[in-house]
Amino acid sequence: MRSFQELKLIAPVQRAIAEENYETPTPIQEKTIPDVMSGRDILGCAQTGTGKTAAFAFPILNRLGQCNRKSIPNCPRVLVLAPTRELAIQIDNSFATYGRHLSLRQALVYGGVSQTKQIRVLNRGVHILVATPGRLLDLMNQRYIDLNRLEVFVVDEADRMLDMGFLPDIKRIIDKLPEQRQSLFFSATLPPQIIQLSKNLLTNPVSVDVTPKTISVESIDQRVMFVEQRQKKALLMKVLKADDVGQTLVFTRTKRSANVVAQYLLRNGIGATAIHGNKSQNARQRALDEFRRAQVQVLVATDLAARGIDIDGITHVVNFELPNDPESYVHRIGRTGRMGASGIAVSFCSSSEHGDLLAIERLIGQKVPVDGEHSQGVSENSSFTNLRSKRPSDGRNFGAKALRAKSHRPRSKPMADRSSDASGKQKRLRRKWQRMS
Repeated sequence: MRSFQELKLIAPVQRAIAEENYETPTPIQEKTIPDVMSGRDILGCAQTGTGKTAAFAFPILNRLGQCNRKSIPNCPRVLVLAPTRELAIQIDNSFATYGRHLSLRQALVYGGVSQTKQIRVLNRGVHILVATPGRLLDLMNQRYIDLNRLEVFVVDEADRMLDMGFLPDIKRIIDKLPEQRQSLFFSATLPPQIIQLSKNLLTNPVSVDVTPKTISVESIDQRVMFVEQRQKKALLMKVLKADDVGQTLVFTRTKRSANVVAQYLLRNGIGATAIHGNKSQNARQRALDEFRRAQVQVLVATDLAARGIDIDGITHVVNFELPNDPESYVHRIGRTGRMGASGIAVSFCSSSEHGDLLAIERLIGQKVPVDGEHSQGVSENSSFTNLRSKRPSDGRNFGAKALRAKSHRPRSKPMADRSSDASGKQKRLRRKWQRMS
């Protein structure tokens, strides 16, 4: 498929697509839109940044525009379920953008804010409802939302729903859906629980998989800078002042670090704001809006708060602290280099983080090139240089003994203990997200 014109979408949708300067469908759009338009259920496996929202928004808007029915109070015809408020807001904005030439009503419901305005919008009638699971169930229990007339049900980023403990909520929502409906199910990965859920949800689905068979970060220029923790803030300032650096997303491991880094940048004349789970919904949305509109150059974020961020024009991602989980690295740097664009990812690595770097390199199947241009406090005889020069070219587990000898910190816990910690952390996150959604 060479152009969107071949899809034969209705004129108002085609007009909106042209105004957004979309010309050629992405792989997920090319493989999904025709089947959605024909009424088939979809099991789609695709990462964020691949054009997935448009893949289901275009045909849904086409369907609603063709029927041109009036909205009914509290009875949506389309329900899109998203794991986080940030992603729900982005999806809602996408529907508003692509459906700007259609007379459709849409509503957005999520937790953490008053439900009064949301109820008022629902009472006026709605065609499209975008929601997070917790607030949706709450409003359904209060009889403000009736799904009996639902025609299309979309679950976006199902694996994140699982990670955040929303699986029981999704099952309760599915139990309230009418049998005659079209269901679209999207996930970046397909663990066994997600596959089983899709079997209960979908009828004779078309399976679409556009995820790379190996982790791909080819469009992103990756660099690592070896620097001790106490010198990272000064190095960050130097990196951000480079001529080619525009909108930049900076990742930290903790909420406290995010606040400290953002405040440091502000004190030194760089516009910055932080986003993390301790921020109120209004504060988080305000931070995103300021960053999206380039009112601030830097958004400092934690992994949980930022994984759903989908903002065009991010030139750089800086890993101020490397993540413990190597897959989080891929999600982090994927915030730049989106939709085929190029991007730059810079990682600061202290001596205590070298094991995390090795794990990342094993996952992506390549060594991250060293950028010494801005590095501070690393001499030619440092432990960083020695470890780097002695590493084998295949990137396999090297230097564990050397790292333990060099580091003054205690060794990390055995895997069995880590699993126990991870389980407890997951339960705490589940309770937190259920309260917030």
